[in-house]
Amino acid sequence: MPASGTLRFLTALALLAQAATAARADDFPNRPIRLIVPYPPGGPNDILARMVGQRMSDILKQPIVVDNRGGQAGVLGTDAIAKAKRDGYTIGIVSASALVISPSMEQVAYDTHKDFAPVTLVATVPEMLVVATSVPAKSMDELVQLAKAQPGKLNFASSGPGSLPHLAGELFKLTAKIDIVHVPYRGAAPAINDLLGQQVQMTFLDLPAILPQIKAGTLRPIALGARARAPTAPDVPITAEVGMPDLLIENWYGMIAPAATPPAIIATLNRAAGEAMADPQVRQKLAEQGLTLAPDSPEEFRSFIEAEAVKWAKVINDAGVETTK
Repeated sequence: MPASGTLRFLTALALLAQAATAARADDFPNRPIRLIVPYPPGGPNDILARMVGQRMSDILKQPIVVDNRGGQAGVLGTDAIAKAKRDGYTIGIVSASALVISPSMEQVAYDTHKDFAPVTLVATVPEMLVVATSVPAKSMDELVQLAKAQPGKLNFASSGPGSLPHLAGELFKLTAKIDIVHVPYRGAAPAINDLLGQQVQMTFLDLPAILPQIKAGTLRPIALGARARAPTAPDVPITAEVGMPDLLIENWYGMIAPAATPPAIIATLNRAAGEAMADPQVRQKLAEQGLTLAPDSPEEFRSFIEAEAVKWAKVINDAGVETTK
């Protein structure tokens, strides 16, 4: 075939592919959508995905099937999203840990900035700094002064090395210029148990995880790493109110698709997710779980991911956190 004929043939193929993609986008969705949750059933990510996914299913008039893919702190399920077909029929709701923290801590098989198409930020969950009742400090200023008077004597628990509570504690150390010792646990539950048993002095954890102990008075709240006070704990000041505006620490969950998913399909998913999150029943039920819904555009979510990745990579570097990269 002459060169000119080859060029016309290839151009025709490209136009056909574009037309097919446009047709698929116009018809989307016409079959069930798989929603990957990179954690086991029952956790906040799973609850969020099921509530928002069910309402999206009603809006899109197609089933949305939750697929729990737990393992490696969310990394395995997040990788499954990256490797899925780029047609919008496999999406996921992932956490800050898997998307922006783990890639700075360890080798992962995906590139956060190249392998995903952001759909929308879904929800934020503030981290709360609490102390054991045996700690005499009742405010942020008192806690910082206590730590400065006893360098290396106070410790903070986390749900594991490289977890958001771990990095929250490291950011606290850097911000307050204090020396406190990290004590990692395998999950939030054993960390809370040892706080209640006065074995460790403080921790940052998701507000819903420690709200029962706060209400019971068995843990003392110091500050909330959020932009506004929480309706479920209105008496607890935010970090900006206690002189530490840079100590903004929120866990978050976002909806993503594989990279190169057609923009029209991303727009459809974003619209459906936004409508789902505007539903009063969905908002109320998730607020009861301590989740604040925060829908945005794909572009805004991409910028948010990039900013969060820079923020936590800097904390890891500045604090000298040990990584396996």
